[in-house]
Amino acid sequence: MAERYSTLAALIAAVRAEEGITQSAAARQTGLGRSVVAERVSELERAGLLRSLGLAPSTGGRAAHRLALNSAVGLVIGIDFFSWGIVVGAADLSGTIIAVGEITTEPAAEPEHLLSTVDRIISDHLAELSNAGVLLGIGVGLPGPVNFDTGTPIATPVVDGWAGYPVRAWLQERWEVPVWVDNRTNLLALAELRANPAASRSGNVLYFGATNDVAAALVVEGRIHRGTHGLAGSIGHVRAADSRDVACRCGRTGCLEALVGGWALARDGAALADAGASPLLRQIREQSGRIRPLDITAAANDGDAAARALMTQALEHIGHSLAPMIALFAPEVVIIGGGLTAAGDWVLEPIRAAVASRTLSGSTADCVLELSVVNGPHGAMTGATQLALDQLLSRDGLRELLQRLSADRG
Repeated sequence: MAERYSTLAALIAAVRAEEGITQSAAARQTGLGRSVVAERVSELERAGLLRSLGLAPSTGGRAAHRLALNSAVGLVIGIDFFSWGIVVGAADLSGTIIAVGEITTEPAAEPEHLLSTVDRIISDHLAELSNAGVLLGIGVGLPGPVNFDTGTPIATPVVDGWAGYPVRAWLQERWEVPVWVDNRTNLLALAELRANPAASRSGNVLYFGATNDVAAALVVEGRIHRGTHGLAGSIGHVRAADSRDVACRCGRTGCLEALVGGWALARDGAALADAGASPLLRQIREQSGRIRPLDITAAANDGDAAARALMTQALEHIGHSLAPMIALFAPEVVIIGGGLTAAGDWVLEPIRAAVASRTLSGSTADCVLELSVVNGPHGAMTGATQLALDQLLSRDGLRELLQRLSADRG
């Protein structure tokens, strides 16, 4: 029985990777016999998960049927909670986003209030997409560490009051579908794997994200490596390699987030404005009453020397902290995400130099360092839909999914 679901999952993975793949090509890619592939294709077509795209061009023999996922069978929901808002999207079985809703929220809002808000948005999506099939699963992204086994957030200053809250259980009870909860950095890395050719071609990727919170995601052989309980990559509150005794909002000092997180850059930018060291930031503060991380990026790009120096110092901290991770993991690609992407490619050189200063000469020569291509507010939500699809269409997920589709038809 386990072998059956393994072969079904392998076939679906081949179709997801190449829409329109023929049965013979799928057999070559999966290593399965043609008769096994034909049997599995028939089973998945009966279940409604696969459909034919028609015949491929003939190469002299019998023309082969081209296969695709049946997008009309159902949809998944992706939810991204970040520090000042929520994005809720719906995707069909192919991963295409077909609806998006977003709202601004208060950072200190209670979990039940925000989840009730999400519940209403999901209901709206399903009402609008009544012809898109049934709801099959939900993926959720939260800022900060998440226990992937239980679907609950770990104590973090980013989502104060959420520690241990049963997010997965709340949504499963409401919608009666499988739910997976992960940290949003992992979900950004998942979105990157789909959108970035360099990342998708590589088996080993290190994704570093710096927004208000700071974390990394590891991709091993094309899959997110979550570690024990899903807590791999939680580096934001590890003491930085060259830290000063800067107070962090977690209550300790010297955390990497306290040096390079968005809130930390805003703090330091406000200090530059108040001291008169940055004319542009001072002007912004006088006009708006605050300094945001994007204001520092804009000032640095406009030639403000103090803002540029502040950014460069943060980039060096990032490079110094990444160096041991790169030395240990030896990734083919390192991707820098978060608000730093708005600054442009110049941010890569200080990071690259800082990594080189703390690793053996030549040991990172083949490592590609680049900025994320997943920009804008929908990246983690897209990753959340991919999380749900990956889990639903895995060997273990297919067992439950096929049983449910069979029961719905019955």
